[in-house]
Amino acid sequence: MSTPAVESAHPDTAAAAVVLTRRPGRWIDGFDPENARFWASDGRRIARRNLGWSIYAEFLGFIVWQLWSIVVVLLPAAGFAFTSAETFWLISLPSLVGATLRFPYTFMVPKFGGRNWTIVSALLLLIPSVLLGIAVGNPETPFWMMLVIAGLAGFGGGNFASSMANITYFFPQREKGWALGLNAAGGNLGTSVAQFLVPIVVSLTAGIGLGLPLAGWMWVPFIVVAAWGAWRYMDNLSSAKADFAGSAAALREGHLWLLALLYIGTFGSFIGFSSVFPKLIADQFPDFSALHIGTAAVSLAFLGALVGSLFRPLGGRLADRFGGARITIAAFAVMAIGALGILGVLALGQFWLFLLGFLVLFAATGIGNGSTYRMIPIVFSARAVARKEQDAAAVQRRAAAALGIISGIGAYGGFLVPQVLNASQLASGGYESAFIGFAIAYLVLLVVTLLAYGLPRAALDGRRI
Repeated sequence: MSTPAVESAHPDTAAAAVVLTRRPGRWIDGFDPENARFWASDGRRIARRNLGWSIYAEFLGFIVWQLWSIVVVLLPAAGFAFTSAETFWLISLPSLVGATLRFPYTFMVPKFGGRNWTIVSALLLLIPSVLLGIAVGNPETPFWMMLVIAGLAGFGGGNFASSMANITYFFPQREKGWALGLNAAGGNLGTSVAQFLVPIVVSLTAGIGLGLPLAGWMWVPFIVVAAWGAWRYMDNLSSAKADFAGSAAALREGHLWLLALLYIGTFGSFIGFSSVFPKLIADQFPDFSALHIGTAAVSLAFLGALVGSLFRPLGGRLADRFGGARITIAAFAVMAIGALGILGVLALGQFWLFLLGFLVLFAATGIGNGSTYRMIPIVFSARAVARKEQDAAAVQRRAAAALGIISGIGAYGGFLVPQVLNASQLASGGYESAFIGFAIAYLVLLVVTLLAYGLPRAALDGRRI
């Protein structure tokens, strides 16, 4: 067995030095990001290296998670004849599985190590990617098999939880928000990239007999690079410990469930509408489902996920300046207006107004994502002050656990949104009733946010959140 290498982060300041012990398998003992000397000398460099590869792996996770959102609109041209209801299930099942996997994935980093689990979780993405490439090449593939493969794409949705859990151990409290924001935004952009690139690659290669199977195969080399990069450059921290007690305490806090409801409304709407947007365009405006530039076909559906992803950091920044509750209330107001606007546009049959209405809706969901997520630690802190709790570390652990749990619950919106649209179409033949329901739901969530967090409450130390 090799002898561990020992490094002093700042040898001339023994009293304040952090000593890193490196063990085989890229395990690091003694990593302490809160130590300013260590952070300046070695900690920041190590953390940023791990963050870069984490963002890349999570980015691919979102791509695989949302592949079916764009693949379903390409299936008819490949010879498949699924019903509209069946395609809604292919769109929504990955979100259902991914949301559920976020809970166990949260605890995989402490159990196996962040580097090790990033390797495993990246390699798991090969399964749905390869199977998709095989299945869509044969129009005789039965629906149940396609549904299984779509469900396996949920592996990509689980990656978010383990990636966020891993990165939180590398950064000091003062930089966690920045690091986690980058990690989340990088992942969210994967949806937009998948919806942009897949139609282009499929259309450009259809003439040489490749076409739709490349929707899965094209990501294989990138996934292999992610697994190799994690193996070669990422680290496992022995200081990453599973906090079951913190999770149990967070689950007993009523505000966790209230915030989770708000997060379903914001992030759930973002991921739900992102996944269903290509189908809505194909259903309502088939002439605009793909714009042809030479032999390449481009779907404008990617703009929705792109706008939502880019506006998420703005939501967090606005929450810091004006308060999370105010920004979340404003986001729900715009989301309600956007839903009603889309309802009106459907009657007019104007594609460009339809696209504009959805981009407004996506921007509001992105801002709401950032502001709601920012509210979580503030609410838990205010609750602790109101209760006169003295254990700051316990409060911090409870808030950290709540972030993971709420992110998992919020992802179920990716299943609910398509299924509400599916139910509306089955019941009335159109989507009008669904958008009326969305508008009402956003107004209800607006009122809930106002009453719970927009007004001073003794249970929150008299604060407006």
